[in-house]
Amino acid sequence: QVQLVESGGGLVQPGGSLSLSCAASGSIFSINVMVWYRHAPGKHRELVAAITSGGSTNYADSVKGRFTISRDNAKITVYLQMNSLEPKDTAVYYCNMAGVRLMNRRRDYDYWGQGTQVTVSS
Repeated sequence: QVQLVESGGGLVQPGGSLSLSCAASGSIFSINVMVWYRHAPGKHRELVAAITSGGSTNYADSVKGRFTISRDNAKITVYLQMNSLEPKDTAVYYCNMAGVRLMNRRRDYDYWGQGTQVTVSS
């Protein structure tokens, strides 16, 4: 019923920038929080950035000052602007939408995107 599609990943040189997008479709009434995670080889999945329905944001210490998360409720889309990229940022990035209220449903659900590869290398 709900599908999340990610885009924007790719190969970039250190110091470069990328912008990720995650667009949701379906009978969605509201979304409490939108989150970006990443999973690098040999490491556990980590939270990169989150944004609530009220616009409050939270970032991992490793990306503060470099990444910016934003959301467009009308388009049901969350974005991640990544600047000053470093090799350590190389990972598969996953979009998550939590506390999703569907039309004609009594409980909330969580959904995940398919993941998009970000590689930072010279």
